[in-house]
Amino acid sequence: MRTQVTRSAKPAEVTHKWIVVDAEGAVVGRLASFIALRLRGKHRADFTPHCDVGDHVVVINAEKVAFTGKKLTDKKYYRHTGYPGGIKEAVAGKVLAGKHPERVMEKAVERMMPKESPLARKQLGKLRVYAGPDHPHTAQSPETIDFKGMNRKNSRIG
Repeated sequence: MRTQVTRSAKPAEVTHKWIVVDAEGAVVGRLASFIALRLRGKHRADFTPHCDVGDHVVVINAEKVAFTGKKLTDKKYYRHTGYPGGIKEAVAGKVLAGKHPERVMEKAVERMMPKESPLARKQLGKLRVYAGPDHPHTAQSPETIDFKGMNRKNSRIG
């Protein structure tokens, strides 16, 4: 009987691809789950939990993401100023309509990554989110992923 040897990916052997995902009309939670999977590298056959094998992900049109149900009016984001009684809240719809709509997508992905981990922070650094359709990463020749075409539940349009 032959024993199989599990190969562990080494950081020097890993090549990180660049992908672009259009978030227009995409459901936030489903898209965040897909992006977290790609950032960690769990879609690869050589996934190693202690090594960064994930891809660089560029998200465009983040201001046009969709929420299901009543989350646009009911979902709240909390933050604390650091002062006593300094808890602040913002509704998801207001954040999307505000100055930095890309933060909705960034927070959703961040909360799907492993917590309190230097590796997760490094992997999260490979996420770039842009509110509009333009991005400055064309030099990396990123591959475009049709996220909404993967499953009919991924999109809220039509």
